[in-house]
Amino acid sequence: MLVTYQALRLAMADATGTRSDTDLDRASFSSALNIARDLLVQAAAIFGYTTVDLAGTIGHRALASLMPARRVRTRPCAAKRAISKYNAKGAVDRTSYKATIDVLTTRTP
Repeated sequence: MLVTYQALRLAMADATGTRSDTDLDRASFSSALNIARDLLVQAAAIFGYTTVDLAGTIGHRALASLMPARRVRTRPCAAKRAISKYNAKGAVDRTSYKATIDVLTTRTP
């Protein structure tokens, strides 16, 4: 399932990358999954073409069914705290910190 998910996400990214004015978040994973399923059931577009088509059949059909553009956020995203009738004990640090993730890959012989 993970390979299928990654393949569909790659097809969606390649398809939206062919249009400079289209964001990746406008492509629907559900519609791409339905398109891929329908193509497999129909056994359509199995043989590759002689030219390299970056968007592919799934990508072209996904571009035809794009979702509307997202609205611009008016307020920053904030996590809400559960309401409790009891006060927290001790000092509670409620400041938010930026997270940084470092990935180190090593190759062993």
